[in-house]
Amino acid sequence: MNEQTFKALGYDKIKESIASYALTDLGRKKVNEMLPSVNLKQITSWQEELAEALEILQISSSVPIHGLEGMEIVLKSFNKGVPLRPDQLTTLLSFLETCNKIRRFMKDKEYCAPRVSAYVYGIEELPELAAEIQRCIRNGQIDDYATKELLKVRKQISIQEERLKERLNQLLKSAKMKPFLQEAVISQRNGRYVIPVKKEYRTKVKGAVLDTSASGSTLFVEPEEIGAFQEQMEWLYLEEQAEVEKVLIALTGMAEGKEHEIRLAIETMVHYDVLFSKAKYCRSTDAKRVKMYDGSMVLLKEARHPLLGTKAVPLTIEIGTDYHALVITGPNTGGKTVSIKTAGLLVLMAQSGLHLPVEEGSAVGIFHKVLVDIGDGQSIEQNLSTFSSRIVNIIEILTEANDKTLVLLDELGSGTDPGEGMGLATAILENLNNKGATLFATTHYSEIKEFADQHGDFMNGSMEFDLDTLKPTYRLRIGKGGDSQAFAIALKLGIHPKLIERAHEITYKEERNYTGLFANDPSELKGREQQIIANRHKRRGPAAEKKVVTQYHMGDSVHISSLGELGIVYKGPDLNGNYIVQLRDEKIEVNYKRLKLNIPAAELYPPEYDFNIIFESKENRKLLNQMSKKHIDGSIIHHELK
Repeated sequence: MNEQTFKALGYDKIKESIASYALTDLGRKKVNEMLPSVNLKQITSWQEELAEALEILQISSSVPIHGLEGMEIVLKSFNKGVPLRPDQLTTLLSFLETCNKIRRFMKDKEYCAPRVSAYVYGIEELPELAAEIQRCIRNGQIDDYATKELLKVRKQISIQEERLKERLNQLLKSAKMKPFLQEAVISQRNGRYVIPVKKEYRTKVKGAVLDTSASGSTLFVEPEEIGAFQEQMEWLYLEEQAEVEKVLIALTGMAEGKEHEIRLAIETMVHYDVLFSKAKYCRSTDAKRVKMYDGSMVLLKEARHPLLGTKAVPLTIEIGTDYHALVITGPNTGGKTVSIKTAGLLVLMAQSGLHLPVEEGSAVGIFHKVLVDIGDGQSIEQNLSTFSSRIVNIIEILTEANDKTLVLLDELGSGTDPGEGMGLATAILENLNNKGATLFATTHYSEIKEFADQHGDFMNGSMEFDLDTLKPTYRLRIGKGGDSQAFAIALKLGIHPKLIERAHEITYKEERNYTGLFANDPSELKGREQQIIANRHKRRGPAAEKKVVTQYHMGDSVHISSLGELGIVYKGPDLNGNYIVQLRDEKIEVNYKRLKLNIPAAELYPPEYDFNIIFESKENRKLLNQMSKKHIDGSIIHHELK
């Protein structure tokens, strides 16, 4: 397996879809590391595990897997000689509580998911650690009652703080101090209490200046009278911090002592997150478990491309039973590329242990490599053309392919001379088959279809095309090669079968009767005769054309050289040689020099044909009919010229 294969087939997008269901960053990271396996036992184990997870989701879609956020940082902080911070310990406590929830959740799921529910036994209960964190930390801070010493020092801080504030209030209210103050407010600077003193009275108030206002008019002074109080407060704060550190060190030591159990619990929870992400994704695609074989075969019944959603047309794809190479032919945009991409992507997903969007009875073999050549591989860096770049890719495929390889080739041999491209494509397919590779190939070369018909290891397939709607149905038909449908579409749109017979003879070097298809509908064939009637008018040289002024009659189909369009002559010419010509829904004036006869009216219409049908509107024709019978006052028929 390689990154080119994953990208070309959309395997990375499948992982992104699964990761979107993960509840944790660790889970999403793990999903994005997912790779297909070539071990049958491992794949089968993954499938069974996924089946049990789907059973659990049937009972309850809400699996308690939160609480992992931040645990990666907690683990990285272990054994660094620095205690965990209160917020990290709170994260650890939340995780331990989630572990208890998942244990309770899985306990009553043993009957339907014995394997998956048993994983919780890898999550050890740590009640002492959880209880101690809960006792010591409240609202993200170390609780007063964490230790007796901490409670004692915090009470002393509280008492000392009250005394200090009381002393400050006395200063603010004293008549001696009041004139020197900017306002009677106590504030703090760097954890020390200060009063606002007017700048001009700095010498009147004894104490240390700890800060100045932005304007410079106010000085924040720590009065000399409270300096001793504040010094004592700082010592108490240091004692408090020392006690807090002791608590944090003790809790960190307890957590580090259970590091192995915590890591195992995290791994188990991440595994649950990944597993249920897969299950939720498979449930969203209505996926089913497929049978896995240790061999090279693919049987996908009513398979849907998982990235196309409801737009996907079900395909039944079979290979590796009676034949090992499927060549899909048919028109462009008919779904050939989607077919081989569907097969390749579902093989990768099956080997990743995922269930597939298929019907019951599907089976997939195990391939050690999936090699692809799909789409435009033009390499700007290497200055290679599309064809050259694809050949470089094909060389790598030819080098690596063996009997354990699935090869997907899209429009093999395209981008060069058709004859040489066909020959090269056939030789490559033949060689890959000799190597024992399992092949899916799309092509528009009819010769490769004939090669596949004659080769025992090859089977033809085609994308169905609806000739009634002239649209592809995107359904794959195995056992019958497809046609380009160009001839069938041309016939459907009205081209004469004689022209198709000639085209068939040029293309396939053989004769085929297409005219017989109209045996039951001769009127349809007659309507197309004009396409093949030879021009009965003699061509004239340039000198002769100068002397002859072509006369046109009502109903003649003429080519208007100045516009590059066809019109029908209405009347003319006038004295200047101008004709009135009907062009679509309007009449225009065109000089005879800019007209050229296309088809004369005699060949287009019967002798007594009513040209008003062409040249007059429905309302005008009705009015003309009435006017032919009697006079109608105020009735005027207008012909507007462009």
